[in-house]
Amino acid sequence: MLSTSRVEANIPASDLGRARAFYPDKLGLTPSNEMGGVALTYETEGGTAFNVYETAFAGQAGHTIAQWHVDDIEAEVRDLKAKGVTFEVYDMPGVRWDGDIASLEGLGRAAWFKDSEGNIVCIDQEVPAG
Repeated sequence: MLSTSRVEANIPASDLGRARAFYPDKLGLTPSNEMGGVALTYETEGGTAFNVYETAFAGQAGHTIAQWHVDDIEAEVRDLKAKGVTFEVYDMPGVRWDGDIASLEGLGRAAWFKDSEGNIVCIDQEVPAG
C-alpha cells in the first residue's frame, strides 16, 4: 500500500554539474549516491531523501517543488543569504511579509528561493502544536 511506503522527491536539473555544486555549497548537502552521471541522491538527517536528475525541463514549474521544515527560519534565512542564496517575495493574498519571511495565518512562516536550476524551493517553520 502506498500509505506505508516511503516517498522521495525528484528535482530536475538542466545542468547536473551546476546542481552538484549548488546543493553542497549553498545548502550544505552532500550526495549520498550518484546514479551513472545522470542523477544524485541526497539524504537528510531528518530521514528524508530526494533525487536531483538531469532533464531539459528543469526550472519550468511555477510552484514550490520541495520544502524543508526547519526549527528556526530566521537563522536558516540568515545562513543561506550568507552563502549567496537570494530569496523570493511573492504577492499572495493574506500573506504578511517581514523581509524575506512570509507569515501564513494558521500555517506558520516560510521563505522561498530558487536553486541553481530555477526550481522554486521553500523553507518553513510550522506553527507549534498546542
